[in-house]
Parts: sequence; C-alpha cells; structure tokens
Amino acid sequence: MTTTAPRTALTAITAVGAVGLGAAIWGVGVERYLFTVREHDLFVLPAGSRPLRVLHISDAHMAPWQHRKQRWIASLAALEPDLIVNTGDNLGHADGLAGLRRAFDGFRGIPGVFVHGSNDAYAPAPRNPLRYFTGPSKNKPEAEALDVDALDRYLSDELGWVGIDNTTTSLDVDGLRIDAFGVDDAHRHWDDIAGLAPQRAAQQQVGGAALTIGVSHAPYRRVLNAFTDFGADLIFAGHTHGGQVRIPLSSKALVANCDIPLDQARGFSTWAHDDRRVPLNVSAGIGHSIFAPVRFACRPEATLLILRPIA
Repeated sequence: MTTTAPRTALTAITAVGAVGLGAAIWGVGVERYLFTVREHDLFVLPAGSRPLRVLHISDAHMAPWQHRKQRWIASLAALEPDLIVNTGDNLGHADGLAGLRRAFDGFRGIPGVFVHGSNDAYAPAPRNPLRYFTGPSKNKPEAEALDVDALDRYLSDELGWVGIDNTTTSLDVDGLRIDAFGVDDAHRHWDDIAGLAPQRAAQQQVGGAALTIGVSHAPYRRVLNAFTDFGADLIFAGHTHGGQVRIPLSSKALVANCDIPLDQARGFSTWAHDDRRVPLNVSAGIGHSIFAPVRFACRPEATLLILRPIA
C-alpha cells in the first residue's frame, strides 16, 4: 500500500504533462496554421439590393518569413469580395510590409477601409502571458517604431483603400453608397470619439447611405457604445485574437485584452446600447505576435459577411 500512492501520483503527473505537451505541440506546430474563413449572412441592405460580399481581415501581424500565412491571405481574393474591412495590426516585424505585399496585392482595385492597431506603428515586444489575466496589456515605451507611413502609402495609394482613423468616408460599392467611420487604436487611447462626433453628424445630414459601418481595431465598450449612438448598422473590430488560447467548446475567451465581455471577444454577436442593437463582428485575427506563436481552440481566421437585402 505504501508504494501505490506515489505510483498513482506519478502516473497522474505524467499524464498531465503529456496532455500539456501535446496541447503545446498542437497550438504551436499545427493550429496556428489552420487558417479558416468564417461566413455569416446578414440582412441589412435596402430591399431590392444585390447582395454584397464583405471580407473582414484583421491582426495579420505579418513577418516577412511567414509564407504560409501570406499565401493563404492571397487566396482570399478568390472569394471575390465587394468590400474589404481591415481592422489593423497588419505588421508584426520591421520588414513586415514585404510579406504584406505578397499577401494583399491581389486585393488591388477592391474598395476597402482600414484603421490602425498599435502594431502598425510599433513592433511587438515580449510579454508575460499571465499578465493578460490581470487586465489589458500596458504600453511598452521602448518598443521599436515601424514605418506606418510606408504601410499607409501601400494600403491607400497602391490598393486604393481609405484610412478612417478618427474620421469618416463614403464609398460607392456596386452602386450602393456605404458610409463608414472609424477610430484609431482605442487600446492605446488613440481614439478620438469627441472629434469624430461632428464629422459623423455632418455625414448623417447628407443622408442617402444604404449602409453605415463603424470600424475599430480594439472593441472597447466606450467605442462600441459611441458607434451605436452614431447610427452604425454594422460594427467591425479585431485586437482580441479571440483570446488566442481558449478552452475547447467554451463560448467565452479566457482573456480579451480589452473590456469587451468575454463571450463577445470572438465572432458575430449583437452589441446593445440604450435602445439600439447593432450587429458586431470581432475577428479572432489571422496572426499572432512573433513572441507568442500559438493558437489553441482558436483558429486563425478571416470573415466573409454576405450582406443581403431586407425582405
């Protein structure tokens, strides 16, 4: 009897260790390459409109050597989107733009809008992952500055997308006017909701939009509430990575790195504020920090929203 308990404990420890090692191998070596397209149908367009295909991409965190990710993103052009919404954190390395070109060049000529995440302006830095459980991550003042101007020239001048950090725009997409507004990275407090408000009011006075979208990198409650007040018909965000590591089959992320409810940190849901309810899509993102190369129960993704006319 004296030897049974130690052997049982050793067997349990060995089993737990094997499970942990297997999960690590899966998350680092397999799942982070299992790119997927999540699709949703949404009835939001005026009656009689042709359906629009909106591709939501986010958090590429691109490094130049990530060729599998580059090829997969490039393959998304075959989905024939009518509009692309990019919610930021495109870069993950000082030379990430080279890889981004290989990934995005096939999107030339497709209308698009984009906002920034902090990793469009600053390179990632090593972090203690356990600190995410204590609240949103803190800024790293020593982080390497990235060439965000070169990124913007590529996205705007070469691809033809419109940057909407703390501003508004209107697009003609297949004959439909789409109003869009967005904010810079709320996680860094670069969002300027007060400055956006009068621009959005002026846009509303013009009227005539078939659809209005709000775009943010980080889905902080203050931003989602403001977008709801501003009359968004649909809201897009990223930043959370869906938690990046989740408990299988759980509807909640373990962490979100912002103050959004954990059950809304990934995927399609509805944001309710005052007397309005607005569809919200939070992308789990395509990439990850080069210092945290893992995904578990949270596959890298892009989202294809099929916008259809209201019956």
